[in-house]
This record gives sequence, C-alpha cells and structure tokens, in this order.
Amino acid sequence: MADQARISNLDAIDSFRSALIVFIEKARQALDAAQDAVKKTRGWLQTEQPQFWMAQIKMRQKKLDQAQAELMSARLSEFIDSPTVQQMAVRKCRYALEEAQQKLERTKAWARDYDRSIDPLARKLDGLRNFIEEDLTLAVAHLSEIQRLIAAYNESSAPAASPAPAPES
Repeated sequence: MADQARISNLDAIDSFRSALIVFIEKARQALDAAQDAVKKTRGWLQTEQPQFWMAQIKMRQKKLDQAQAELMSARLSEFIDSPTVQQMAVRKCRYALEEAQQKLERTKAWARDYDRSIDPLARKLDGLRNFIEEDLTLAVAHLSEIQRLIAAYNESSAPAASPAPAPES
C-alpha cells in the first residue's frame, strides 16, 4: 500500500488556479493602464503642453505690451509725477513672460528626452507582460492538467471490494 497516494481534496489546487487567473487579469489591467499612461504623457508633453505655453507666451506678451504702453502714457502725462505703479506692472509682466518662455523650453527638453528615459522602463513592462501572457497562462493550463490527472488517479485507485477468501474445510 506504500505505492498509493490518498488524495481526497482537490480544492487547494482549484483555489490556487482560480487565484492565479484573477491575478493574471488584474496584472493585465495594470499593465494596460501603465502603457496608456506612458502614451498619454507622451502626447501631453509633445502636443498639449507646448501649445499651452505658446498660448501663455502670446497672452503674456500682450499684457507686457499693454503695461509698457501704460508706462509710456504715464511718463508723457502731466498728471502723474512718478510712474512707479506702471513700472512695477511692466516688471511683473516681463517676469511672467520670461517664466512662460522658460517653461516652454523645459517642456520641449522633456519631450525630447522622454522616449530615451521612458523606453527602457516600458520595455520592462513588455517583459512582464510576456511572462504573464505566456508563463502564467501556461501555469494555469498545467494546474488544470494536474487536477484532471489527480481526479483520474483517484477514480482508478479506489479500492474495489474483493470477496474474502473462503475458508478451506
């Protein structure tokens, strides 16, 4: 009897297989979300942000031009002794314009460097996706096969009721 195994409960293998299937699906969703975030960020950096900062530059340039015109008017006006307020407005507008120009330049630099920085990390995600799609999916298939083999083993090794030997008279 030492060459027989007594396996009476396949629930552990079945629950592990079910948990593995759930893990695979959640991992796929997480990888899809990460890849979508990479694409969305690339588009944001390459199109949306440059457009935003270029619009800000135009708007801030108009404000600077207006502030400079007001300063010029104040200098020419006989009613204003010192155009300090207008000078501060020009400085503030000039600073805001320079800030927008710097941010546009930084955005362009980030957009240039994005693929070089992110591609190695994205490739690691691809490796993880391959592991999940191939290896873990194969593991689920192996667990199903193990369940089938153990069930077949249990059915074939069930002890048959054999008649007791008759006593010799």
